[in-house]
Amino acid sequence: MLCVDDHSIVRQGIAALIGQEPDMEVAASAATGEDALVLFRTHQPDVVLMDLQLPGQSGLETIRAIRREDPDARIIVLTMYQGEEDIFRALQEGAATYLLKDSLFDDLANRIREVQSGTTQLPPEVEARLEERRTHKILSARELEVMELIARGMRNKEIAASLGISEETVVVHIRHLFAKLGVKDRTAAVGDAMRRGFIHMH
Repeated sequence: MLCVDDHSIVRQGIAALIGQEPDMEVAASAATGEDALVLFRTHQPDVVLMDLQLPGQSGLETIRAIRREDPDARIIVLTMYQGEEDIFRALQEGAATYLLKDSLFDDLANRIREVQSGTTQLPPEVEARLEERRTHKILSARELEVMELIARGMRNKEIAASLGISEETVVVHIRHLFAKLGVKDRTAAVGDAMRRGFIHMH
């Protein structure tokens, strides 16, 4: 197994947990997506445990890169991110299942065995988030860009300059954003976009 997480204490904890299982071992660990790809090529692990929040190349980008190398790679996302968009994107990129760090360590070995055997199912709380997403309106690529810049504290004029569009167009995008998120101001929009996994503040 390959473990990818930017916190050494998490990597050590997983290695200790997996070390107690007679049929498993952590062959390698990586703190970055770039290192993970190199180690994946070297070790060809049966299963990859992948955090989404990594320095540099994100966990999502790393999943994509690994699956390009090996379309059959079995990847388990193990993360703190609970947003419906995070879950949807990870599964879309080819993750086998999606596990939340704060709800799961007791069951990790069994989840790994399931993925290795090809019989995977999402935990109920993750399924619930995906079901929630089906009832929500999705932001367009441009709306996501505007949302990111709002979260950085930019005003309409700055957003317009950054994206090479007019201020009037920015106003239209923001109006659509507020309507889709069901909010009335920028602070609420940022909060909701973070909760749903559209944006992250590092």
